[in-house]
Amino acid sequence: MATNPNPSANVDLDNMPSMDQLLDQATKSAFQAGRIVSGRIAEKRDNGVLLDIGYKAEGFVEKDEFRDWESLAVGQTVDVYLEEIEDEDSMPVLSVRKAELQKAWDNIVLNYKEGSTIRGTIRHRVKGGLIVDVGVEAFLPGSQVDLGPVRNLDDYVGRQEDFKILKINPDRRNIVVSRRELLEAARAEQRARLLSELKPNEIRHGVVKNITDFGAFVDLGGMDGLLHITDMSWGRVNHPSEIVKVGQEIDVMILDVDRERGRVSLGLKQKEGNPWDTVDVKYPVGSRVKGRVVNVMPYGAFVELEEGIEGLIHVSEMSWTKKINRASDVVQVGDEVEAMVLDVQKDARKISLGLRQTLPNPWELIAQQFPKGTKIKGKVRNMTSYGAFVQIQDDIDGMIHVSDMSWTRKINHPSEVLQRGQEVEAVILDIDPAQQRISLGMRQLMDDPWTSIEQHYRVGDVMEGKVTKLASFGAFVELANGVDGLIHISQLSSERVNRVRDVVNVGDTVKARVVKIDAEERRIGLSLKDASEDIGSAADLAAVRASADLRPGDDLVALGNVFDEALAKAAGAPEGEAAAESPAAPGVEAAAPAAPAAAVGGVGAPAEAPEASAAPAAAVGGVGAPAEAPEASAAPAPDEPAAPAPGQPA
Repeated sequence: MATNPNPSANVDLDNMPSMDQLLDQATKSAFQAGRIVSGRIAEKRDNGVLLDIGYKAEGFVEKDEFRDWESLAVGQTVDVYLEEIEDEDSMPVLSVRKAELQKAWDNIVLNYKEGSTIRGTIRHRVKGGLIVDVGVEAFLPGSQVDLGPVRNLDDYVGRQEDFKILKINPDRRNIVVSRRELLEAARAEQRARLLSELKPNEIRHGVVKNITDFGAFVDLGGMDGLLHITDMSWGRVNHPSEIVKVGQEIDVMILDVDRERGRVSLGLKQKEGNPWDTVDVKYPVGSRVKGRVVNVMPYGAFVELEEGIEGLIHVSEMSWTKKINRASDVVQVGDEVEAMVLDVQKDARKISLGLRQTLPNPWELIAQQFPKGTKIKGKVRNMTSYGAFVQIQDDIDGMIHVSDMSWTRKINHPSEVLQRGQEVEAVILDIDPAQQRISLGMRQLMDDPWTSIEQHYRVGDVMEGKVTKLASFGAFVELANGVDGLIHISQLSSERVNRVRDVVNVGDTVKARVVKIDAEERRIGLSLKDASEDIGSAADLAAVRASADLRPGDDLVALGNVFDEALAKAAGAPEGEAAAESPAAPGVEAAAPAAPAAAVGGVGAPAEAPEASAAPAAAVGGVGAPAEAPEASAAPAPDEPAAPAPGQPA
């Protein structure tokens, strides 16, 4: 094969690069921007160092790039990041900081994955969280800083902690980390271990973590237990903050452990003995105690005798004589009071106290001061449908029942003979200190006219009187000495009478003949139709008596007939019709409204008895005075108060 004897003939000597150009190309090919290279410190200046990386020119690195500037020395090798091969001054652009960042990032990508744990230092706060130095900057969201909400993120700046890597983005070179997930994992492990160790009735140390209206949550060192408000003290606790404070270290007793639900119930008062165990010994019935009013309700006041022990003073035990509607009218919260123990219920944890028992019982004193039969004077302070209350002394009243107001008249309402504020004289009939009742009588001030009635009235006598009341079955006539007699409708006229008012009216003065006297039943029967007849013989007198002696099957009105007639009258039946259905005989008395107990007193008058259940009272009303029909019955005054319950003042 032929060879070219002159090789230089093919070389373009004119375009051949120079030696410097060839050297420059070789140098540049050895260096690439964006890589980490090593360099030697050629010169250390005040503001930085000249670094020889083997390039044709030295690069300059500023002082701020170095973490340990003072330890740097000429000749020391340093890794730098080559940002540019040449700048406008033909010098390489170098960075120590970027070299460290690149090495750190390469280390994280190589050695860590999402879910791994890495240690870092919290550098500063940014919007929404914190920046953590883990070799590179990582973002810690505010929600991932701690187990609970964090009020001030700046408190965490500078702290070195372990973090869990939530996300790594190589393209954008950012990392998201969490501290909370590590804390939750550690807490769950500690919680499971603590749950397996806890046992009821043991004492544990804890820190109050949170307070609510119903209790406080206590951190036992791995899990929270609930200290309920009812388990804080044996005494009254209005709010848990009265007993514990957030951050307070306390010793609590384990009451219950629910491992399935992961709940622990704690107690504070259980560390001490139950004061109710010996309450019956410390506070026997009848003993006097002192305490502080801690709560006032409408029905009574609660008095704290000691921590955990409270007694109730009911309003009915606050005064002997006054009716207390609200406990606040007598005592207030904070008052120191003395009371007497009335009852102790150890199992129910109840103590009944009395305020009035510490004072003399005025009802016992008045029983000694005013024995039965004593005459008293007093003002009428109140009236009900069944009687009038008369002041005897201070706040003590006695009651005059309507049946004890007159020997001769049938009193349906006390307002017929008395007025409020009127001063009256009465006799003490009965005193019951236990029931706080005093019974008074007005009619007992005078002799009973019925004991000598036959001396004033005889059958056959013609008497003049005034018509005082009308009923469907007859007319009541007031005779001398205030005694009432009854003219039955059948005795008004020889002819049939449909309505009493067709013959007589209230206020009329009439002459009537006495046809019947029953001293035992306190009844006088009169006849208007026989008044004009002349009785001159014993036979005539016997005929008059016979005409008045009606048989039950004819016109005699029994007790049930009177009630039937009264009900018919109330239902609107015509008077004549009612009279026809249930005529009454002269001298037959209907039932009076039932009287309250005989010992009815001023303060403690019983409730009024229903009229429908009334029984006849032998000594009620005048002679032959039946109960009035509904039209004649006196209704209670509009302002009349309802009858008080037993044991309460009128």
